[in-house]
Amino acid sequence: SEKLDLAVREAGFLYLKGHQIPKKLILDLKDAAKDYFSEPLEKKMKHYIGLSTNHSGYVPQGEEQFYSHTTNQTNADLKEAYDIGPESPSLMARFVDKASTQWPESDEFKRAVQAYYKAMLELSHTLFKGFALALGLPEETFTRYLTTPPSQLRLIHYFDNPHAKENDSGIGAHTDYEFFTILLPTAPGLQVLNGANEWINVPILEDCFVINIGDMMELVSNGQYIATSHRVRQVKEERYAFPFFCNLDYDTVVAPIDDLVRQTSTPSTYEPLICGDHLLAQTIQTFSYLKKRTERGEVSLPDNSKTLLSFGKDSIKQA
Repeated sequence: SEKLDLAVREAGFLYLKGHQIPKKLILDLKDAAKDYFSEPLEKKMKHYIGLSTNHSGYVPQGEEQFYSHTTNQTNADLKEAYDIGPESPSLMARFVDKASTQWPESDEFKRAVQAYYKAMLELSHTLFKGFALALGLPEETFTRYLTTPPSQLRLIHYFDNPHAKENDSGIGAHTDYEFFTILLPTAPGLQVLNGANEWINVPILEDCFVINIGDMMELVSNGQYIATSHRVRQVKEERYAFPFFCNLDYDTVVAPIDDLVRQTSTPSTYEPLICGDHLLAQTIQTFSYLKKRTERGEVSLPDNSKTLLSFGKDSIKQA
C-alpha cells in the first residue's frame, strides 16, 4: 500500500503487474476488437450507441467532443470505440428502468467482451481495497458500495496516420470521471501530466496494466490523490486501447472522507456528488447523441452537475 500511495502522489499513474488476468482473455478481446472495427462503417452504425437505451454500442469518429482551453473550441477525437456497461442499473438508470446491452451479431465478440468485463470487475474490487489501505482507511471502505456499479469498458480504435504530427490529438487532455481506470494499451501514444506538471509518455510494458486516478478518487481523498490529466497524441501506427472505468454503485454519495479532511489544515473545498450522476453528467456533455436528447427533453443533467475538466491539475486548462 505504501508503494501504491507513493506512485499515485508522485506520478499520478502506475503500472500493475502480477494481476493474474489470463492471457487468453486479453488475446480474445484484442482479436474481437480488431475483427469488429475492420467491418464497414455502415455495418458498425447498425449498433450506433445513440440507438441504445443504456449507453452501449458503437461510437463513430466525431461522436465524442472535448472542449479545449487552448483553442477555446470543441474538438472531435480521431478514434472510434465500442462501449459496454451493466444492463441494469445502467448509466441511464435515471431515465430507463430496464435496458439491454446492444451487441453486434457476433457471438464471439459478445463472449470475449463479457469475459474480459467480468475479469476487470473482479480486479477492480482488489484495487479498491488497495487504494483504501494506501489512504490509511479500512480495507472495505469502498468495496461495501460495490454491488452493481455502472463501471464501463471501452474498446477504442485509433486510426493509423503515417503523416501524424506530434501535436495531432487522438484524445484531447482530460481526466476520467470515475475512481480509477484500468487501461490495456497496445501501442504508445498515451501521455500523462505528472506531479511536476510535465507531459510524459507512457511506455508499453509487457503484461502490465496502466492505472490512473479519476475524478471521484480525487474527491473522496480530499485532493490527496489528484485525477490524472492525460491525452493521446495521434500516432502513426494503428492503435487499440481498452480502458475499464471503475465506479461504485450509482447512488453512492461521494464526499471527502472525514479522517482525510482532518489531515489538512484547511476545510475541504470539494462538494459531495452522487457517483453515477457525475458519470452521467460528464457523458451527457461529451456525446453528441445525448446532447440532442437533452435538447428534445428526453434526458437532462442531474442537479449540481460539474462542467467538463472540473477535476485534475489546473494546468490541464493550458494543455
